[in-house]
Amino acid sequence: MRFSEILGQKHIKNHLQQSADNGRIPHAQLFVGKEGSGTLAMAIAYAQYLLCNKNSNAEICNIKCDKLSHPDLHFAFPVTINDKVKKHPVSSLFLNEWRSFVNNQPYGNLFHWLQSIGVEKKQGNIGVDEAEAIVKSLQLKSYEGGFKVMIIWMAEKMNIAASNKLLKLIEEPPKKTVFLLITENEEQIIGTIRSRCQALHFPVLSESDIVNGLISKENISENEARKIAHQCDGNYNKALHILNNDSADTVFEEWFIIWIRAAFRAKGNASVVNELIDWSNAIAKTGRETQKRFLDYCLQFFRQALLTNYKATNLVFLETQTQGFELKKFAPFIHGGNIIDINKELNDAIYHIERNGNGKIILLDLSIKLTRLLHTKG
Repeated sequence: MRFSEILGQKHIKNHLQQSADNGRIPHAQLFVGKEGSGTLAMAIAYAQYLLCNKNSNAEICNIKCDKLSHPDLHFAFPVTINDKVKKHPVSSLFLNEWRSFVNNQPYGNLFHWLQSIGVEKKQGNIGVDEAEAIVKSLQLKSYEGGFKVMIIWMAEKMNIAASNKLLKLIEEPPKKTVFLLITENEEQIIGTIRSRCQALHFPVLSESDIVNGLISKENISENEARKIAHQCDGNYNKALHILNNDSADTVFEEWFIIWIRAAFRAKGNASVVNELIDWSNAIAKTGRETQKRFLDYCLQFFRQALLTNYKATNLVFLETQTQGFELKKFAPFIHGGNIIDINKELNDAIYHIERNGNGKIILLDLSIKLTRLLHTKG
């Protein structure tokens, strides 16, 4: 992947190229950015630049990097057992699937990666087996005598044992070894790892960057591209799924509206609580990654309602599809008096689901709390 293929982020591209050209290459870097901002694509392009820019066989080197098969380009990413890998899952056992995923969805998210290996109802992580494999692979000499680059995607999924195993290697790597850690949430990475990395924060993509990307890569009209760009909140992955009529947000909207309506009616009406119980049980059956994606969607929906309530219409991109439900009518119920508590409860629910809490109990508890919060006066 080349820098020229990456949408926007010109400042970061220039910084990485200039630092490489000047020989100022930090041995451990942390690329921090929201889904769809291009962190993985940028890391691969940067790694390719390090490996090939001064390579005497640059053309062959670039071909190998384009195929993600360069022997000095290493990857680690969240995995788990599936029908093919029954125990001790590590990234090297999923390289064919990974290459296909990156080629088809370089802006893809964790859920889509797990979906591609048939485990969308499970949670992937980077465990101690992976850490041991990383240590072994980086102890070997560079195949082509230049840099070795280890890209760790979704580094926040490293568990404590893996993080501790890699700590010394990240602090004192072998000569010409570069770690590129990629994360959507740097706070979930242990402090001792973060402190040893030079952080580079990626802004979300501008609407114009997404418009240009959709026109050039997807061959659609400017009007259609602008409409999609306005709805995707700087997330190119979401833009592609809107373009391809991905049904996830439609399903999430349906779940959200059923939930909200039941929560409104549940105050003082014990019979409606049974509806919330049934709703919680149904969502809990979908798998933890889907539950987390749905709760992230809810966070976004509440924020959009707040912005609508406070007339910040230029920041509102959400367009509901459900007949009989209008964002502007729902918005007055979301205000400064309850938005902080709603955000807290949703983030707490995500936290507990990530840590394998009982989904039915977590979602029902969240529903009961939401019933009270929606009736809080502004």
